[in-house]
Amino acid sequence: MTYALEAENVSKRFGNVEALRGVSAAFAAGEVTCVLGDNGAGKSTLIKILAGVHPPDEGTVKLEGRPTRFDSPRDALAVGIATVYQDLAIVPLMSVWRNFVLGNEPTRRVGPLRPLQVASARRTAVEEMRRLGIVVEDPEQPVGTMSGGERQSLAIARAIHNGAKVLILDEPTAALGVKQAGIVLRHIVMAKRRGLAVILITHNPNHAYPVGDHFILLQRGRKQADLRKGEVSLDDLMRSMAGGEDFRVMVEELNRGADGTDGTPRGQTG
Repeated sequence: MTYALEAENVSKRFGNVEALRGVSAAFAAGEVTCVLGDNGAGKSTLIKILAGVHPPDEGTVKLEGRPTRFDSPRDALAVGIATVYQDLAIVPLMSVWRNFVLGNEPTRRVGPLRPLQVASARRTAVEEMRRLGIVVEDPEQPVGTMSGGERQSLAIARAIHNGAKVLILDEPTAALGVKQAGIVLRHIVMAKRRGLAVILITHNPNHAYPVGDHFILLQRGRKQADLRKGEVSLDDLMRSMAGGEDFRVMVEELNRGADGTDGTPRGQTG
């Protein structure tokens, strides 16, 4: 099988800190791959290697089966790898349509000038966002007045419109409530159905499991697990994220302390 994007035995160090060691991961078109792990697990380093921010110290990145090297995020974007970071790269005071075409503005040559085609840009923004199920009531609305989920959805729709084949989402639901997170997750599924390879970076298994087809768990820079949805339950993911056996032992110790079975009477210390 040829994957849209692969990392093969990738390692990365920053000084004395080993951020990744020998991590391999494959991302298929038409699937959502969830990369999970706590802070410091290596998630951010992995996506920055895939997005062209950092070159790997060891290992190979493959695009559709061919080894490749990205010298910058622009190189990755040029071949269809789009990354939506938590800051979204939007301008809050600009309108919805202006943010949608930001960096890819439609223009036409008029003598020595290249004026922006405003009507075309507005129409494109409204139509492309509607294709992803996002209804824009007023394309002149400043993006800063939109909800967090709506801003995430705008960034996703923009990446797809700009030709993304691989869509990397960095903790898109981290700061959202339940309803807004649901909106973003719905659009992630719609992106998958349009044939994109979606890479969802998250520390929340409750958000990953409903949309994920494939789960990669990182821990302290190493791959802890690589599982298909049929091989793992939500409870399994939650236990792995919580530290597995270590977490179970901790809970038992806390329970022993709570019921006094450790020999310390309730209400007393020391």
